[in-house]
Amino acid sequence: MGVTRTEIFTEQQNRIAELAKAFAHPARVTILQLLIERKACVCGDLVDELDLAQATVSQHLKELKRIGIIQGEINPPRVCYCINPPVWEEARHTFGALLDTVVGATCC
Repeated sequence: MGVTRTEIFTEQQNRIAELAKAFAHPARVTILQLLIERKACVCGDLVDELDLAQATVSQHLKELKRIGIIQGEINPPRVCYCINPPVWEEARHTFGALLDTVVGATCC
């Protein structure tokens, strides 16, 4: 498998792709929906809700946190996750702006 050449794209293009990755897997979409619905969540609750292995849920949470769309507070032995409002707003604005560029455009 080849190396991704992110350096040939703009910072904005790379960020759009990074934010899109948050929505690119149904488990991550479900995690985001649960966090929005509950306003906060504990990892163990997510494992119960998703019926996925703890390691799988943790990997998805790690990716969402890396992107910044969620934030977590560590209170051993629990980690509480929630939506990161500024990054959520960034995603909403970014995708809205991208999708709005096609409104009214004509194609072949």
